[in-house]
Amino acid sequence: MRTVLSGLLAAGLAFTAAAAPAAQTGAISDITLLAGTRLQVVLDTSVGSDTSRVEQAVHAHLSRPVVLRGVTVLPAGSSVSGVVTSATRSGKVKGLAHVAMRFDTVTPPGESERYQIRTLPVGRTAPATKKKDALEVGASAAGGAIIGALVGGEKGALIGGAAGGGAGTAVVLSTRGKEVHVPKGAALTLKLSAPLTVRVSS
Repeated sequence: MRTVLSGLLAAGLAFTAAAAPAAQTGAISDITLLAGTRLQVVLDTSVGSDTSRVEQAVHAHLSRPVVLRGVTVLPAGSSVSGVVTSATRSGKVKGLAHVAMRFDTVTPPGESERYQIRTLPVGRTAPATKKKDALEVGASAAGGAIIGALVGGEKGALIGGAAGGGAGTAVVLSTRGKEVHVPKGAALTLKLSAPLTVRVSS
């Protein structure tokens, strides 16, 4: 009888010792990332001022894990999704090309749960080309003056200069400025505008 009790006691202790680590490793806790937390992402979708449209889906993934107090809250590779919020082509007379996007969900790898996030929009604006346009007009005007001088002397130069300047202006007004593109693989930094609580297994 004593032998049987000893065997049962030993089996019970072995079961308890085996179950304890499993309970510890399966612990789940909620961790909150504060507003202002930065997410380093890489675009999986290319966007452009002349190729994208507002509300078009945009996808990216975390290039670095988000770690808080030594705990990985969001692993590298987590999927991040959002939409294009602005896609404006460059104007012929004025207006710079611009494209912007905002991300609103994040999904850790291997998980089905998507977390709603709020981030500040990120965008790109094409550089101004006014100086270049002015040079184009000036070059056209100078060319017209040279041609006018060859044809009719000083008076011809004045007429040719006016004609050249007009032609140059016409070229500028009919040509759009540069478009702006953010290609697939581009690195972006997102910034949370509201806290995000994630369930993390330890």
